[in-house]
Amino acid sequence: MSTAVSTASPMRVTSDVEHAEAQAGDEDNHQQQAEPSDQRSDEHDEDYRAPVVVAPLPGASAEPPRNSTPAPQAQPAETPRPRHTALSLAAMASVAVAGLNPTRLALPQSETPERHIIGVIDTQGRHWEVHEARTDAVGASLEAEAEVLRRIGRVVDDGRLSFDVPRVAGSLRQKDAHIQVRSHVEGKPIPVETLRPGPGMSAGLGKALGEIHELSMTVISEAGMPVYDAEEVRRRWLSLLDDTAATGRTPPALLGRWEQALEDTALWRFRPTVVHGDLAEENVLVAGGTVVAVRGWSQAHVGDPAEDLAWVYSSAPVDCLDSIEDAYDIARSEGVDRHLRERAELVSELSLARWLLHGSEDRGQAGHQ
Repeated sequence: MSTAVSTASPMRVTSDVEHAEAQAGDEDNHQQQAEPSDQRSDEHDEDYRAPVVVAPLPGASAEPPRNSTPAPQAQPAETPRPRHTALSLAAMASVAVAGLNPTRLALPQSETPERHIIGVIDTQGRHWEVHEARTDAVGASLEAEAEVLRRIGRVVDDGRLSFDVPRVAGSLRQKDAHIQVRSHVEGKPIPVETLRPGPGMSAGLGKALGEIHELSMTVISEAGMPVYDAEEVRRRWLSLLDDTAATGRTPPALLGRWEQALEDTALWRFRPTVVHGDLAEENVLVAGGTVVAVRGWSQAHVGDPAEDLAWVYSSAPVDCLDSIEDAYDIARSEGVDRHLRERAELVSELSLARWLLHGSEDRGQAGHQ
């Protein structure tokens, strides 16, 4: 069975940011020539990107987010559990969900060292996804996301959302296995770079984002996911900026511009909302020219809605932004956040800082091995 590979779209950012990215790339290439490194394949099914565990930005306040469980401390890399075949996972699914009698395998079919996902069709023609967590960290992420999905699913059933989400049907934990069974949501990844302005898919995307940000914050807090107020969000970005500056890999002019924006407290006066946290083409599914499902909720939290809009402003065609923004504003009940776009564009750039820091940490860990 073939597995397709999807590639992330590059961010459109300023020349200073492009310079920083190029500088980082040159250093990475130099290091790869100096010493060999192990590379893990990031291949996955075109309809899915495995979520990752939510964690605070490096150097963030020691105080845990309100109404959430404390973030786990960094631990040595886990040894993945033994590999199970697709047929074995299908058999486990029949134990996890009463009445699920598998008849054949289906898409998605994707596998990484940390996670294995298969599709299964049962005797009733229902399409399921079986997610196997091969580490405790991924297992914790699956369970946390399941709590969010259950709560959002009830909102969908009440008719208050225009899109669907995967429904968790059951899970099974054994000594050497941890699986979760979810309904498969139909649809194709939204072709964000080829959107057209107007009332079609662009407006549908804006409406879906507005509906996400209108969700009750209890969807997140009751699931034990992080909750941050506006000041906590700003402080976390400042902490990331300090750690990025310490690497010496970011141009001073760029650091100065970011710091100036983060010190502008007026920019950071916003009402926190539910934030999806991992918006990307593969997590927004469309059919018939409209958004039909949103998945990949493992990084959901309460925080700055600009975090979700950052993906839109860095990926969507410029002539579609008015259509997206208009539909978004209609879906929101509160007044217009006049700094939303400015923060979203800043967050898009700061994502590079997070990437630079992550790369520095990886190299530091490799040097101590």
